[in-house]
Parts: sequence; C-alpha cells; structure tokens
Amino acid sequence: MAAALRAALCVAGAALSVYALHVEHEAARDPHYRAACDLGPSVSCTRVFSSRWGRGLGLVEPVLGRDSALNVPNGAIGLLFYLLQGLLGAGRGRVAAATLLGTSVASALASLWLGGVLLFGLRDLCVVCLSTYGVNLALLALNLRRWAGRKSKTP
Repeated sequence: MAAALRAALCVAGAALSVYALHVEHEAARDPHYRAACDLGPSVSCTRVFSSRWGRGLGLVEPVLGRDSALNVPNGAIGLLFYLLQGLLGAGRGRVAAATLLGTSVASALASLWLGGVLLFGLRDLCVVCLSTYGVNLALLALNLRRWAGRKSKTP
C-alpha cells in the first residue's frame, strides 16, 4: 500500500515538475504565452515560474547571480527530488530511510518558503505550486511513518 502511494505521489510530483518546466520554457520563448494554469491576473503559474523565485528557490540568484549553473528552475529540482524519492522508496536500509526523510524535510521547508513567497511576496495563487506542496507534504508524512516504523522495530 505504501509503495503504491509513494509511486503515485512521485509520478504526480514529476508530472507537475515537468509541466512547470514546460510553462517556464514557453513563457521565455513567447512573452504572450498563457498556460492552462493561468486562471486570472492573481492566479498565474506562468508569472510565478517566470519570476526570480521560479529558479533556485529565489535564493541562488542574489548570492551567485542569475547565470550561475546552480540557478536551475525549481521544476528541475522537483524532478530530481521525485526521482530520488521513487528510487530510494524501494530500498529497505537505514540509509535509504534517512535520505528519504531528510530530503522530505528539505522539500517541506522549501514548500513553506515558496508558499510564503506566493502569499506575501508575489501575492499570487499558483495552482501547480500548491499541488506540488501537497505532494511534498504527503511524501513527508509517508517518510515519517516509515522512519517511525523502523524505530519501533529496533530493540
């Protein structure tokens, strides 16, 4: 059951990440591009993904510059995260469980950060972003349960 849920969450998260990358690419190519997730002036994923907050969590550019190799789209970070979650989810060892939990905590913190940016900075409602945050929190819950199960089995 947990394996099937993890797989579904990782597929959903990866699909959302690929769509975010697509929207950012199309918006850069065509300034008049309007994505399906653009429902109004203050409900626009295109505006969010095209902002400085759409790359490197908005934290890399001020430190390393816009053209830094580390200033990658958030969708690419998400895709890597969901791939890692899916692959390590099949593992049974302590290192896999610790890595799953650690990366999930990091993704939850990133989700809280970006949610705050949406609400207070951009004053936008990004449906794709909110869906991604939900997937991240569900994976965190799944990984916490897995970690707690490991702890209860050790004497």
